[in-house]
Amino acid sequence: MASSATKKKKSVSKVNITPLGDRVVVQPEEAVEQTAGGIFLPDSAQEKPLQGTIVAVGPGGISRDGSQVELTVKVGDKVLFTSYGGADVKIDGGSYKICREADLLAVIE
Repeated sequence: MASSATKKKKSVSKVNITPLGDRVVVQPEEAVEQTAGGIFLPDSAQEKPLQGTIVAVGPGGISRDGSQVELTVKVGDKVLFTSYGGADVKIDGGSYKICREADLLAVIE
């Protein structure tokens, strides 16, 4: 059904939040609200978005020997993430997901 549906595009906004450690803030893509045939889908019937754009990154994790480990992703990267990992938050009127770098599955080129 997702292939025949239209998606709204939302511009990446600047967030006034800095995640801690190896966490990132992801702005998920908008969920499909209406199919190509014009049928409106209720929130309960919409698929949870699994991709988005990174809008903020933390300083990185700490390894076992105490050294700083930089994140492999950066602001602006489009990523795939796990559906139930991280925390869904609303900041400045926008919906975001704060998750660990380990919850990210891939970077989309």
